[in-house]
Amino acid sequence: MLAAPINPSDINMIQGNYGLLPKLPAVGGNEGVGQVVAVGSNVTRLKPGDWVIPANAGLGTWRTEAVFSEEALIGVPSDIPLQSAATLGVNPCTAYRMLVDFEQLQPGDSVIQNASNSGVGQAVIQIAAALGLRTINVVRDRPDIQKLTDRLKSLGAEHVITEEELRRPEMKNIFKDVPQPRLALNCVGGKSSTELLRHLAPGGTMVTYGGMAKQPVVASVSLLIFKDLKLRGFWLSQWKKNHSSDQFKALILTLCDLIRQGQLTGPACAEVPLQDYQHALEASMKPFVSSKQILTM
Repeated sequence: MLAAPINPSDINMIQGNYGLLPKLPAVGGNEGVGQVVAVGSNVTRLKPGDWVIPANAGLGTWRTEAVFSEEALIGVPSDIPLQSAATLGVNPCTAYRMLVDFEQLQPGDSVIQNASNSGVGQAVIQIAAALGLRTINVVRDRPDIQKLTDRLKSLGAEHVITEEELRRPEMKNIFKDVPQPRLALNCVGGKSSTELLRHLAPGGTMVTYGGMAKQPVVASVSLLIFKDLKLRGFWLSQWKKNHSSDQFKALILTLCDLIRQGQLTGPACAEVPLQDYQHALEASMKPFVSSKQILTM
């Protein structure tokens, strides 16, 4: 293994409240990049020196070395930055599929999302910009809000607003300039998701892919009836079950093209040596941490 991030879903898996739980004892980590050292005589797709990422969750990437079957891994180009390769297999894939699979959006259309500074949120901003989509990005208020706003705008965010601003009547002013979004991406739940729904265009879809607030999605009955809004869920592991490994590989290569073109960068990262994993785990669970912890081997 070369590098592996700590994602919220990794923590959920350790806590036992995730949709997929490995047999115990298990190694943590669902994402990362490794380099092939040696291959068996029947291996045809991979060779020593190749970079690889897990084909599925539950592989256990927080380790220095491992032996896997060829089917458990997917080769990735080694000419992309290490941090991009280490964080390629989960968040950017989730962002791309949510932007493409639920609403037929055209260049100039808009998308609204919460948790916009998360790994998925940063990928949504950049992939949306590459597709010609405009983004309204909701974040929690914090002492260094201007710094965060500037960073997200540098990635291609058009509007960055706080949860408090989302609830104000002045929000209407944004829609004088930007079309009402037909797609909302929810990673928080609770009040935040209720507010996203209020701003969706008639017939629009809210896709939920996380629940950081640990509160249910509350949807107004009148909005569901009179605006015919749709509530959907997305889980990358389920998408992979419904699609072939070739389709996943094609998705990875599409994202690698965006990385090479400078349209998709890895999230803000802090590299931590594997032996300091306890510090990295603690840091990853603190509120308002905008940098992803990446374990380096």
